[in-house]
Amino acid sequence: MSDETTPEETTEEQAPAAEAPEAAAPAQPAEPVEILHPKERRRRARSAHDGTARPARTPEERQAERQETRAKKAVARRRRREQERAKFVAAREKSGPLPTIPPAEPVPGNPKVRQGVVVSSKADKTITVRVDTARRHRRYEKIVRSSSTLHAHDERNDAGEGDTVRVIECRPLSRTKRWRLVEILERAK
Repeated sequence: MSDETTPEETTEEQAPAAEAPEAAAPAQPAEPVEILHPKERRRRARSAHDGTARPARTPEERQAERQETRAKKAVARRRRREQERAKFVAAREKSGPLPTIPPAEPVPGNPKVRQGVVVSSKADKTITVRVDTARRHRRYEKIVRSSSTLHAHDERNDAGEGDTVRVIECRPLSRTKRWRLVEILERAK
């Protein structure tokens, strides 16, 4: 009985012998790994599908599957973020302490200034100004006239309809007001 070997024993005995020649021959160049674009990878995965439908699942099974994939993705995200934090901390320690910069004072820049005619002053502390522009067309060289209206803040309700005024750009004062009255250049007659 001892000379007889079962098929299980023969496969176990032959398996290490079969692995030995592969391990002994690493000198042969391995097949080059094809690097694919993610879209191409997805396309090939879809084309490899044999067309058989998945078994019907209950909504509870689908929900459990979704939660499982979300949990896996959360673990991967957590791991990635920890790696990024460790890398950032190592880079910061290597570079030394960061210099302290005093907070910058707000710089007003160059606010736009427009001149126009008051179209409406009915609203309280607000005027509507029509700004006319005339430009030469780039290709046809014709003078093209256009106008735009803007709402400006008039604190003392000085300007009336028909007045020529100068307005300046400012911080948003309401949903449509971004301009402020600077001066009244000419009163309506």
